[in-house]
Amino acid sequence: MSKKAINIIYWISTGLILAMMLFSAASSFMENPDGAKMLAAIGYRPYVLHLLAVAKVLGVIAILTPGFPRLKEWAYAGFMFDLIGATYSFYASGFAFKDWAFMLVLIAVLACSYIFYHKRLALKGSVA
Repeated sequence: MSKKAINIIYWISTGLILAMMLFSAASSFMENPDGAKMLAAIGYRPYVLHLLAVAKVLGVIAILTPGFPRLKEWAYAGFMFDLIGATYSFYASGFAFKDWAFMLVLIAVLACSYIFYHKRLALKGSVA
């Protein structure tokens, strides 16, 4: 695969997942009656989402900041824990598959970003 193709796939997948993380973080601080009902249904308190929102913003910054490969690894891991935890919370709370299926798409996009992050490192001769 060419360097150009690797970079394009990396930036598209990374842009999509980081945009979704920022959207999720921002919406955690907005008043939303439907969001409050969803939180109650899965048993979370609003302060949990506020904590996760701050972590998501920090993760986005870590992934976009040049250098700091170990910090990027932690950010990717944190995003994966967040998405898997959210997916399981919906599943365990009895939500229908259609209500949490999109989470699987986000997990796949995050995995694509991570895989192509490492392909870019290999092209540069760096190993994280």
